[in-house]
Formats: sequence, structure tokens, C-alpha cells
Amino acid sequence: MSDIQRNFPDRSSTVTNSAIRASSMDDAVLKLALTIAEAASERKAGDILLLKVANVSYIADYFVLMTGYSRVQVRAIADSIEKDVEENLHRRPLRTEGKNEGSWVLYDYGDVIVHVMMPRERDYYNLEAFWGHAERIEFTSADSGEE
Repeated sequence: MSDIQRNFPDRSSTVTNSAIRASSMDDAVLKLALTIAEAASERKAGDILLLKVANVSYIADYFVLMTGYSRVQVRAIADSIEKDVEENLHRRPLRTEGKNEGSWVLYDYGDVIVHVMMPRERDYYNLEAFWGHAERIEFTSADSGEE
């Protein structure tokens, strides 16, 4: 844990996709964030984290951060997210950045901003610490116990 992260209170909770869906079906923004997280999980993204930034920023309601361990995997995760969100929620990102480079892909869905990053970029920019005052929601895939 970095020095920056130690300075912020650890307000986090671990949830499963199915538990949130059962309690918040009507929250379309949360459903979008969870759909993104689940699509990333299907492509073996690491360290999936949802940050609820609605109370601390006007930029978005949620940030969804995850790690891909190669440029190919980063692109595959990004493609999976785009496909699943379009198929299930009929939404396309408003903006996309970094897909050609493949070290950090950003999708802007308006209410949800997605960051798919290589480990080096995620460590360097440390968005978790920058947005440390936001509520942290650790994502655990519903099928993570089956492997």
C-alpha cells in the first residue's frame, strides 16, 4: 500500500454481482457499471474496482477500473465491455481513447467512465488514490468461486 493510500480512510465494501442486482435492479447507472465489471471479469481482468464518485465529482457517477496484463488482453477486455454493454443495455460509449495503443483504454459512457489499464499505467497513475475519497466497491464476479 502506498503512502498516499494510507492517508485516506478505507471506505470499501465487497459485493457480488448477484447481490447488487437483487437489491438495486432499478438503478440503471449501477447496472451499467456492473455489466462493465462482469464483461471485464469474463476476459480475466484483474483487480476490478468500482468507485462511486457521484458524491465527490460531477464527471460521472462511477469509475470502473481494471487491469489487463498484456496489450492484447487490454483490447480484448475493452471489446468485451463494448459488446456486452451494447447487446444488454443498448448503449455505446460516447468517447473511446487509447484502444489502438492498448496500454490504457478509456470508455466514457457518460455516467460511467471505464479504465482498462496495463499494470505499469495503473501503478503510475494510481487513480484509486487520486479518487481515494470516493466510495470503493470491490467487485467479485458471481462465478468466481466456480474455478
